[in-house]
Amino acid sequence: MHADTPPDRHRPDPPRVAWRRQMRERVLQEAWTLASQGGWDRVRVGDLAERAEVSRPSIYKEFGDRAGIGQALVERETERFLLGLAAVLDTHRHDVAAALREGISHALDEAARNPFIGAVLTAARGGSDALLPFLTSRPDPVFSSARTLLHSWLVGAVPQATGYQREEAADVAVRLTLSHMLLPTANPEDASERVARTVGAVLGVPGPSAAHPTDTLG
Repeated sequence: MHADTPPDRHRPDPPRVAWRRQMRERVLQEAWTLASQGGWDRVRVGDLAERAEVSRPSIYKEFGDRAGIGQALVERETERFLLGLAAVLDTHRHDVAAALREGISHALDEAARNPFIGAVLTAARGGSDALLPFLTSRPDPVFSSARTLLHSWLVGAVPQATGYQREEAADVAVRLTLSHMLLPTANPEDASERVARTVGAVLGVPGPSAAHPTDTLG
């Protein structure tokens, strides 16, 4: 082998590393399932150990404690959510109004479709779920990450806007979208459009055009 031959990037992980990764994912998946079904309050390390077929000491060694499991679960779901949101925004990069509308619609759809998010939001409305602090007050929570992502996207998509406008637009978009997640309306499409129009007004760009019957009259 030549000295400058690049390392094999596809070389399998050592057994111990592979087992640890698989164990971690099994525990998080079982935590996701239990939290989706009954809320984080009902998730117990003993149940996770039994369902994931690993020992309690292994779980504690990997996550530290139950709170560590919750933090890791939120981080995993945050990454998945942000990857989906980024893909939607990039699909409509050349139409800012459409990108905002579709991005907001994606977030609302995830809240309705994803049972984990649904369980957290339902508990938040009742003020009882212990997982909620991971979403609101811990370092790098979901909504701060979404705001950062949107702000970064706006830098390239709306270069004519000021830095203040982009910061305000990202904040308004996340806050209004969250409010619709917590208190959903009968028509999510109308909610997406209204939020997008508001954000567009902050940015100084036209809002999305609505295909309402009144638009075609005259």
